[in-house]
Amino acid sequence: MSSKVVVSVIMPCFNQGCFLKESVTSVLNSSYKNLEIILVNDGSTDKTEEISLQLEKEFPFIHYFYQENKGPSAARNLGILNSVGSIILPLDSDDLISEDYIAEAVKILESKPNVKVVYCEAEKFGDRVGKWNLPEFSLNKLVRRNLIFTTALYRKSDWAEIGGYDEKMTWSLEDWDFWLSMLKNGGEVVRLPKIGFYYRIRQNTRTENARNEGLALTIAYFNIKHKDFIYKKLGGPLRRRKKMSKIINFVTGTTLSIIITRHFSRNILRSKKISALSENQCTVGKSLAFSDNAEFII
Repeated sequence: MSSKVVVSVIMPCFNQGCFLKESVTSVLNSSYKNLEIILVNDGSTDKTEEISLQLEKEFPFIHYFYQENKGPSAARNLGILNSVGSIILPLDSDDLISEDYIAEAVKILESKPNVKVVYCEAEKFGDRVGKWNLPEFSLNKLVRRNLIFTTALYRKSDWAEIGGYDEKMTWSLEDWDFWLSMLKNGGEVVRLPKIGFYYRIRQNTRTENARNEGLALTIAYFNIKHKDFIYKKLGGPLRRRKKMSKIINFVTGTTLSIIITRHFSRNILRSKKISALSENQCTVGKSLAFSDNAEFII
């Protein structure tokens, strides 16, 4: 592994100034030192700017940017555009990372060019505590649900190739879209077998609200944006009952096939009956015509 590789930690912040220093400190405590921290104020009305400017003044590798509120996708894109690192680590400004997370992930990305994403085990803290149990990664599962949290490491070149985070998705779940866009055409994913990410749970977080409000909108959007990939994997659209999508599509497709088959079968039988009736009518007509002619001749 080359220690010259710069990792850019991208931290969007919207009214989370009270957690910002704690989150930044977890990055400062990282065993990997060749990094920069990009703070992006997404139109906050609290003390985010004041705290960010203090941090920027204290640490030369911390850089601060401001934008009118546009959502986390736009904030991350702005931060990445202004970064110098070849490897990116997004980190929400209320979450934390372990001391060795970055170093372990960089080793993988540097030694395995086929790997696009490295993440780790995670733990929840705050209003709920405990290990965050996520299923093992696979594309077949990713199409049904998000398997990778936002705070995973990837190459800046891969971010550029897919056009960054989708800024249309202001309602949340933009990280799910990001991973789908990056991985649907190939690339390996590695999950480190250790807890390296700490996810703060608050009752009013965007993700909690998204479960109730944004999921239907996300599914509808995915069925347009990622239609070819979703239909290939699921045999039809992603459904509201995500895990049941493939089964529902199979049953729906089978039922539709039966209906279509029956419809055409009835039409074919009807056509044959009409054809047979027409032939009978024609035969009767010929017989009558022959009889008339015979009587005329006689």
